[in-house]
Amino acid sequence: MKDVIIIGAGTAGLTAAVYALRAGKSVLVLEQGTYGGQIINTPKVENYPGIEQISGYEFASGLFRQAEKLGMEYRSEKVTDVRLENDGADAVKEISSAEMKTSGKIVETAEGAYHAKTVILATGAKNRLLGIEKETEYTGRGISYCATCDGMFFRGKKVAVVGGGNTALEDAAFLSNYCEKVYVIHRRDTFRGEEKQVKELQTKENVEFLLHKTVQALEGGLTLQAVVLNDRESGEASRLEVEGLFVAIGRIPDTEVFAKLIELDENGYVLAGEDCRTNVDGIFAAGDCRKKTVRQLTTAAADGAVAALSAAQI
Repeated sequence: MKDVIIIGAGTAGLTAAVYALRAGKSVLVLEQGTYGGQIINTPKVENYPGIEQISGYEFASGLFRQAEKLGMEYRSEKVTDVRLENDGADAVKEISSAEMKTSGKIVETAEGAYHAKTVILATGAKNRLLGIEKETEYTGRGISYCATCDGMFFRGKKVAVVGGGNTALEDAAFLSNYCEKVYVIHRRDTFRGEEKQVKELQTKENVEFLLHKTVQALEGGLTLQAVVLNDRESGEASRLEVEGLFVAIGRIPDTEVFAKLIELDENGYVLAGEDCRTNVDGIFAAGDCRKKTVRQLTTAAADGAVAALSAAQI
């Protein structure tokens, strides 16, 4: 029986491990991929308080070593189910609140089952990809999924934002303050984002809307130099020279395995407040898998600390 099982070894999960271990708890971290999460793909991190500049890989490695030295047990295993010990195969709603508070948690993987007093879900969320050739190759070399994280690297340059929701519009507004030119590429002529944001962007001289268009190819050498666009109405292709492409077409939280136990919103994010508590006592959510407004390295670390300290009290 572990005191805390943490599912996911990104910034939120590893921070939770550090705080739980420092609280004297036994901790098992389960991660199906490589530890560190998405931040390991970021060449430069310059917005984490107290650290002027560091690579995402260095940041994640340092955090992993810190947790490991404190006594973290780490296993590379994919979680297939999370349930309560007295749950059986039934849904959690069949259990009384009193039973829920005293019930241990069982985390299952292909390799076995692990028991814990508490569980912290820190599985993160994946960026929805364009799904075109060379996208992975140019990620971190011109392609970014976070304007507030990487926008400053493109100061004075020409960039494009792909998407039609609030995130895409907010990214374009942010980038317009630093970049020479910002193109907004959208597959339709109407936006899911707020009309007010659209109108504000239309007043900016360095913002141009490219509507009814999709990105169909990427061009460049070591870094991105241009994108090839497809006009959805005429079918014609055109070349747009940009040094940065910010993809904002949505994110996919990795929470499907918890759906029968934990309350999720319509997009699959875990419903948990700033205290990181879910609807099930003893189960917490931290980081990008939690429903919230701001998803940054600092907020992931904050969630991990809050979730761990809450779990340590049980």
